[in-house]
Amino acid sequence: MSISKLANARRIIYSSFVKTTYSITSAQAKLPTLVRECANGLITITKRDEAVAYVVSRERMEALIETMEILGNPKAMEALRDAREGKMKYYPLESLDED
Repeated sequence: MSISKLANARRIIYSSFVKTTYSITSAQAKLPTLVRECANGLITITKRDEAVAYVVSRERMEALIETMEILGNPKAMEALRDAREGKMKYYPLESLDED
């Protein structure tokens, strides 16, 4: 894939996640509004038209951290691969109560 196609793909992916953009000056004046708005999606803070920071909701941040922890855990990743490949055996939840 050419560099221009990669850059274009990056822009498409980036723009699909970035819903709202504010300059640093505007963000400073509207901080309470940004905190409320970030519940609806990612907010980008720019300086001279370049992204320098993001505002994300607590829920979104916790989900990102949890995902990174799972991705960084080799045993968890192995279990996910095994599950996708059908190598795991599933039991009904009720079986946990049986001794």
